[in-house]
Amino acid sequence: MVDQTADADALGLAEAFSHLPYDPSEAPPFVREVLFPGGPQAVARVNPQATQFALESRASPIHRFGIFAQEPIPCGAEVIEYTGERISYREAARRRVRPHLYLFWITPGQLIDGAIGGSGAEFINHSCEPNLVTHIRDGRVFFVSVRDIAAGEELLLDYKVRGDIDRIPCHCGAASCRGFLNIDEVDVDGDKGP
Repeated sequence: MVDQTADADALGLAEAFSHLPYDPSEAPPFVREVLFPGGPQAVARVNPQATQFALESRASPIHRFGIFAQEPIPCGAEVIEYTGERISYREAARRRVRPHLYLFWITPGQLIDGAIGGSGAEFINHSCEPNLVTHIRDGRVFFVSVRDIAAGEELLLDYKVRGDIDRIPCHCGAASCRGFLNIDEVDVDGDKGP
C-alpha cells in the first residue's frame, strides 16, 4: 500500500491522478487502497507461487513492463495463473478512473483485478501474434503456451478487446499486427465494417 504521508510528487502520483479533486497524498481510503495499486508507480513483480517456470519482469519494447521467460517453456504448458481481487462489473466501473487497468473478465458479472493481489500475469503485454492463450477452469484463469517459448522471450497474449469502445492502438510490432487491440473488423478507411 502507498504511504499516505509521503509527498505525492515523490510517489509519481500527482500528474497521473491530477483529475482528482484533492492532493493524492491526502487521498481517502478507497483511492489509496483501490486506485493507487494500478497507478504509474506500480512495480511489476512475478509471484513464484503462481507459476511453475522462472519468469522475470523488466522493461518491454511493447509497453511499460513485460513478463519474460528465464527458461524454455514447452508448448501446452500452464505458464502462470492470473490472480487478483474478484470484483463485480459495478466495482470495475468505479475503478476505470485508474491510469492503468488490469481487469480480466472471467464470467458474466465477475472480473479479476490484477492490480490488487496480482501474480504478475497482469503485466503480460498484448500481441497480435501471441505465444499464450487463456484457459478458464473452475473460475481460475491460466495462461497456456501455444508454442515453445525460448528463454529471454517476452510472454504475449492477444487481448481480443471487444465491445462498443474506442479503438485501442496496438504497438506489438508483429508482422500480422491488425493495428488495434480490438478484434472488430476494420475497413480500409478505419471505420467499423459491417
